[in-house]
Amino acid sequence: MIGLGTIINSVSIVAAGLVGQFAGKWFKPEQQESLNRACGVSILFIAIAGAMEGMLRIEDGAINSGKSMLVVLCLAVGTVIGERIGIENGFEAFGEWLKAKTGSSGDVGFVNAFVTASLTVSIGAMAIMGSIQDGLVGDYSTLAVKSVLDFIIVVVMTSSLGRGCLFSAIPVFVFEGCMTLLARLVAPVMTDLAVSYLSLIGSILIFGIGVNLVWGKKLKVANMLPAVFLAVLAAYLPWNF
Repeated sequence: MIGLGTIINSVSIVAAGLVGQFAGKWFKPEQQESLNRACGVSILFIAIAGAMEGMLRIEDGAINSGKSMLVVLCLAVGTVIGERIGIENGFEAFGEWLKAKTGSSGDVGFVNAFVTASLTVSIGAMAIMGSIQDGLVGDYSTLAVKSVLDFIIVVVMTSSLGRGCLFSAIPVFVFEGCMTLLARLVAPVMTDLAVSYLSLIGSILIFGIGVNLVWGKKLKVANMLPAVFLAVLAAYLPWNF
């Protein structure tokens, strides 16, 4: 069944949010804060691993780095585009709307929880490639694996940040659903090099999410999202980064 992967992923996030809400009641506020920072540190190292995989290579027994110009250009130009569009404000406005509609007006951390969790589970090559596989041949295995990872992440994040994380299932459902429906159009664009570039920039954006969790909101990661699409376009430029 085409689209089953998106459904599984979305349901897993909702289930994780419910489990996280229940588990969060066991922790005192200071313990929730510690859990939040621990989650942030974990995300930082996951992101570092992904970024280093894309930037480092072994040549003649020595470790060399590359793609620095790709990172700088994609992040700089992407952030300018995102700031002009106001993506972060859009996420927050939608979060405020959800907050009002779900009777969560008293939850001061709802919007931050929604935005943070949404970005964490939406950014990455697994979401795009898994959706393409699901749309082309009905293979939802990649999204099933992603569902397990997202479940663990959202349980921890909901325990520390609050119920807003549960609603990150909405942007995931919309994004992966659209990618699945448009799979035949998107698949030819996602070459191995495009996926590699996307994974690198996506990992760096996830690093930004970890920074916000550990040190408080320092970066408007949502406004950096165009960098991911610029990374894919960069794979078609006539020179290597």
